[in-house]
Amino acid sequence: MFDVLVYLYETYYRPDACPDSEALVKKLSAVGFEEEEISKALGWLTDLAETNNEFSSRHPQQTAFSFGFRIYVDRELDVLGTAAVGFIQFLESAKVLNPLQREIVIERALAASESQISLDKLKVIVLMVLWSQGKEPDGLMFDELFLDDDDAEPRLLH
Repeated sequence: MFDVLVYLYETYYRPDACPDSEALVKKLSAVGFEEEEISKALGWLTDLAETNNEFSSRHPQQTAFSFGFRIYVDRELDVLGTAAVGFIQFLESAKVLNPLQREIVIERALAASESQISLDKLKVIVLMVLWSQGKEPDGLMFDELFLDDDDAEPRLLH
């Protein structure tokens, strides 16, 4: 599923640039993706669109800044893991994600139906949430989202 999502992100600049569902399925099949993966990815994206609409209509006054503190329940911690929670907090403190987007990222991570989401998959989820809202992270954040942990150089704290 995540390979299909990355392909869509890299191929289409905006969600509305994607062809209709039937044509998209044909294109993805022609590229070589399995039918089950295509179905999962498109279902996940459909649910993402619904989640975006639901959250924005429920919380229209939500601003980019929040002074609240997010407490994760056990199920969220189990699926996300410490590294992913830390990364989400980093993105929020860097103002890449606002609290509403953070909640959408968490909801979509839980919807991925995996026992634990790797940090690489969480980065794809973050990109897809931003992409679905027509937002793109700046260049430095984009590099951070695509930084491969195996190739990463140690960060200096000064």
